[in-house]
Amino acid sequence: MSLFLFTDYGLDGPYVGQLKAAALEAAPGVPVIDLMHDAPRFDPKASSYLLAALLPYLPAGACVAAVVDPGVGTAREAHVAQVDGRHIVAPADGLLDMPVRQAAEAALWRLDWRPQQMSASFHGRDLFAPAAARLAQGARLGGELAATALAAAPLNPEWPEDLAEVIYIDGFGNCMTGLRARRFPQPVLQVAGHRLTLSHTFADAPPGAALLYENSQGLLEIAVNQGRADEILGLGIGSAVTVMA
Repeated sequence: MSLFLFTDYGLDGPYVGQLKAAALEAAPGVPVIDLMHDAPRFDPKASSYLLAALLPYLPAGACVAAVVDPGVGTAREAHVAQVDGRHIVAPADGLLDMPVRQAAEAALWRLDWRPQQMSASFHGRDLFAPAAARLAQGARLGGELAATALAAAPLNPEWPEDLAEVIYIDGFGNCMTGLRARRFPQPVLQVAGHRLTLSHTFADAPPGAALLYENSQGLLEIAVNQGRADEILGLGIGSAVTVMA
């Protein structure tokens, strides 16, 4: 099995490298793959919708260390979700809510295992990456990896199944929403004064024009053909969109 890393750390500094070092120390030989390190910073809610959209594209049996953890060092728990044949190890701050709620099959565990030493500010390195690596190597929850089964209930039941907000902005300035395209077969969105209907490709709009399309993760995404939608439309993480149809 492989270990995938999903964090808001960014690639600057020592943090991602130390995650990988900790994973390899805990489970030598397990492939460690960067899923992404620019998840919405300090934002477990937006990151939860994004993570749920990415999971179906990971191989069966994959393990994910998911760390968007503004409450690091507090009394918040650590959880493990079993989601459609994959494991996710993450802080109990809402990050696992949408992966669990949107899964066909899901189970939730409290991670009771702790390393001999754990810093107050870097649980990604000391707790989540080693635990996920051990799962990827074949450790069993409740066996080699101490854990307690929980009711698979979300921490934030008030969060909608689909979020009418921008949850991620990629390097091109395209703005992913938390709306799954399959739930809105003929969508009409009102965004920053623009009324957008579904396009198939970027070329359906002239250069400089805004458009709406289903992205490669199955989410509705707002773009500007050959331009940056975030700058041109004034959008950021959390910007609301209005679903007209």
